Amino acid sequence: MNLRIDLHCHAFEPHTCLQQWQGSLPDQPAAESMFLGRMRAAATDGTPLQALELEHYPGMTERQLHHLASDCCARHGVGSCLIQHRVGRVLPGEAIVLVAIGADRRGPAQRCCQELLEALKHDAPFWKREWRTDGTSAWLSGNTPL
Repeated sequence: MNLRIDLHCHAFEPHTCLQQWQGSLPDQPAAESMFLGRMRAAATDGTPLQALELEHYPGMTERQLHHLASDCCARHGVGSCLIQHRVGRVLPGEAIVLVAIGADRRGPAQRCCQELLEALKHDAPFWKREWRTDGTSAWLSGNTPL
């Protein structure tokens, strides 16, 4: 399986990453499914946000992402996977996560992409802190609803 995982401490261009990944695949998959998540400008309660801070443990985070992706891809029988994820301070509108899956059929590609994204949201070791425009901040204890 072709698996690529990168953590970015600065803004990244998701479409460029996707294009480079597609060009690196030995065979073009018949189906691809992708998800691109960007930082919202407001918290779930509507409070304006200045930034989102994502903390992680280097080394441990990459191992856990590799484990989550490998398991999910094996369950769905897909051949390729790309995960690009931000860490550090993220501004509204900037990409936080890009997940792309290549498979022989659209069903496995779409199911794997959705399942992997949920695994990243719930099981990946990222700690998130919202910075409000009034200068206050709060650590998030859960994930945003679908």
